[in-house]
Amino acid sequence: MLTDLISRLAQNQNLTEPDTCHSVALLTREDLPVEQKADFLTALARKGETPDEIAGFARALRDKSISPPLDAETRNREILDVCGTGGDHQNTFNISTTVALVAASAGVTVAKHGNRAVTSQSGSADVLEELGIATTLSPEAAALSLRVHGFAFFFAPNYHPAFKHIAPARKLCASRGQRTIFNFLGPLLNPARPTAQLIGVPDSALCEPIAHVLQSLGIRRGMVVSGRFGPGAIDEFSTIGDNTVSEFYHERGFTTSTISPVDFRFQPAVPADLKGGGREANANIIIQILSGSDRGPKRDAVLFNSGAALFVAGVCKSLTDGIDLAAELIDSGKTTAKLKALREP
Repeated sequence: MLTDLISRLAQNQNLTEPDTCHSVALLTREDLPVEQKADFLTALARKGETPDEIAGFARALRDKSISPPLDAETRNREILDVCGTGGDHQNTFNISTTVALVAASAGVTVAKHGNRAVTSQSGSADVLEELGIATTLSPEAAALSLRVHGFAFFFAPNYHPAFKHIAPARKLCASRGQRTIFNFLGPLLNPARPTAQLIGVPDSALCEPIAHVLQSLGIRRGMVVSGRFGPGAIDEFSTIGDNTVSEFYHERGFTTSTISPVDFRFQPAVPADLKGGGREANANIIIQILSGSDRGPKRDAVLFNSGAALFVAGVCKSLTDGIDLAAELIDSGKTTAKLKALREP
């Protein structure tokens, strides 16, 4: 039972692959006490989750998710997801969601996995709804949208029914000020099983471990980034300060580096430049950026992150080429056209 695992974690013992599968099976049982589940998640966090443990949890939870019926044509494409773990508490506008729309306008197949707001005022589901894009499609409808439009939103609660038995323990941990392994898992549980992924994390120390997790999950092309944001950090590429980036591609090995926005000739920004608001405010920001009417620091942040996403998706040969392509897509009206197409029933 979980009590045995808690004792082992308290002795600083790492979980094996069978342990993680067993842990997920126990956490998703309805009849186990919430306090015991919370104690297990706390013990795991205090020990410190290893990449193997995070990957094991991700695999076990994905096996319990509802899989959309993607056809062979879609499966044979490079499927991209762009997502942050959240938890940076910086209240920026929905940068990753904007980037997903830019990438889709380049012809990339984008399976956007997300939820409503948790640590911000507007989550990806909130702002996409405000933009008029369907967010609660059935698995069959989402698969069709991915094939026909090259974009679909996969609303996490619809695909992970087992989470309802874990949510009370997560809430109890949160009330105690205790983060859990689930702070890392969101971007790793996309039911569409992307082959290329750009993930943002709120701490540069997480870049390498999470990138190794992506590798072990079978992602072919992956990048994990954490950007400086004044005295703190942001789970995106930052135009405010340096960015720690861990990346790997099937044609070349694993690297970690520091990337400065100055190297790409972006004007220095300050945190206030990238702040967002509620869903309506953020939807208006996205419309202004995609239409080309906002050419300030918010656009620069989108170009920087879109360049990375297009590079990870294999559309461009470098981050610089990706940034240039993102600007071209916006200025040519292709991003607005894609937004319009996704809004149409």
